[in-house]
Amino acid sequence: MEGTKGDNCVLPRGPHKTTDRLFLRLQIGRFGFWFTIFVTIAIVPLLNSIASSQATSIVGIVTNVRDGDTLEVGPIAIRLMGVSAPELGEPLGRRAKDFMLGLVFAKPIRCDLNGEKSYDRFVAICFFRGKDIGASLISAGLALDCPRFSNGLYESFEQGTARKAISRPKYCLKLD
Repeated sequence: MEGTKGDNCVLPRGPHKTTDRLFLRLQIGRFGFWFTIFVTIAIVPLLNSIASSQATSIVGIVTNVRDGDTLEVGPIAIRLMGVSAPELGEPLGRRAKDFMLGLVFAKPIRCDLNGEKSYDRFVAICFFRGKDIGASLISAGLALDCPRFSNGLYESFEQGTARKAISRPKYCLKLD
């Protein structure tokens, strides 16, 4: 793939849509390639048993942002615990994803797994430079607290504009 070279990526040449930044090819070298293969083969299968038995932390580079509340650290999909960001086709959905891309894409983060899974994703509270990523997204007015899973952890960060623009999913409501 031809393009201009940056520190850790190759940018394609020519006119591109804003979504093209998602398709950056990280230059990881021979060691990085084998390390990624090792993580995928050796560690990822173990995460299922770890997630079901105890909480743990992972540290790594964000390699993909799926939407406002789901990202990937290497091959591991992470769902931000207690955060309800709109889907991409909903109001503010694309802005939430773009915010997350700017905040954490290709940057190191730490995620404290809570031992649960949601579909193919491990549930975690994630931190960038010591700051809670979910709180940052909600403070920016691009997501809401999901009290059923956060126990109200993020309620104080919610913005009035987000409460008006985003519909809180029924699964986020606390069960009585």
